Amino acid sequence: MTQPLDRRALLLSGSALLVSACSGGPAEAQNRGAEAAYASSPFRRVTDAQWRARLSPLAYQVLRHEATERAGTSPLNDEHRRGVFHCRGCDLALFRSQWKFDSGTGWPSFHTVIEGAVATQTDYALGVPRTEYHCARCLGHQGHVFEDGPRPTGLRYCNNGVALSFRPASA
Repeated sequence: MTQPLDRRALLLSGSALLVSACSGGPAEAQNRGAEAAYASSPFRRVTDAQWRARLSPLAYQVLRHEATERAGTSPLNDEHRRGVFHCRGCDLALFRSQWKFDSGTGWPSFHTVIEGAVATQTDYALGVPRTEYHCARCLGHQGHVFEDGPRPTGLRYCNNGVALSFRPASA
C-alpha cells in the first residue's frame, strides 16, 4: 500500500514522485521519465515561501497542498483553441488541446497526457483509492485520473484549472 505524499520529505530527500496507483494501473506508464525529470529540476529547491509568492492563494493550495478548486469555476473549461496546457507551477507542458474533452464534471479533462510529464500516486483522502497525478518537474498537484474517459485511452485526467495555464498555438 502506498503512503500519502509527504512533499517536504520528498523534496528534502531529492527523490522523485514515482508511486503508481497499482501495478499495471492505467497511469503507471506516466511515471516513466518522471523521476529523472524531477531529480534534475531546479524546482526541487523552491521553498514554501517562494511558492506562496509566485502563485495565487488558490493555485498555491491546489498545487502545493492537493486542494481542489470548485467545479465549474475555471475559464479553461471553455478554452477550445489549438495549443498546449502547461503546469502553472513550473510551465511544463502537460496536455495538448486536441486531447481535451467536455467530461461534464466542471473541470478541464483530457484523455492523454504528454509522456513523462506527470507521475502518480494512490490517494485515500476520500476513503477510497484514487489515482492522483502531479507534475513531474515541480510535483505540483494537478488532479486525478479515472478510467471513464473517451477513446482512444479510456482515461479521464480531471485537472484543476487553476493548476494549468494555456498557451495558444502560433498562427
